[in-house]
Amino acid sequence: MTSITIASLADMEGLGAQLAAAAQPGDVIALSGDLGAGKSTLARAILHALGFAGEVPSPTFALILPYDTPEVRMPVIHADFYRLEGAGDLAELGIDSGEPALLIAEWPERVGGLAGADTLQLQIDGSDASARHISAVPGANWAARWQQIAGEFR
Repeated sequence: MTSITIASLADMEGLGAQLAAAAQPGDVIALSGDLGAGKSTLARAILHALGFAGEVPSPTFALILPYDTPEVRMPVIHADFYRLEGAGDLAELGIDSGEPALLIAEWPERVGGLAGADTLQLQIDGSDASARHISAVPGANWAARWQQIAGEFR
């Protein structure tokens, strides 16, 4: 596990841009942290860096919001699992169907966590008034990519 510190909104946007540049269809970026830690802010930064020009709403009530090409450079599913109660609920959403997409998942712990070779697990700690500390557990396919990204923030 490695950690980085995000000191400002500009740094969070920079991290989002780095993650977007490194992401591939089929990858998962799993975002954990308390309310207000910056999960949605980071998700928005990733989507904007992938080319989405519009407003990025939180998927808290819709649960999943898909973004397709050409408005983003690859298909993306932005999901919020806060209101789910387990992995059974995740299966009912059907996010595995269709073409490979980048999954940006907030509150993955609500469905038992998301892990695997294509998953980058990020734990965001901090609040609006402080710097964010982000701890990462990269799956095997994210390990080298994450080390390069983390190096930009040390």
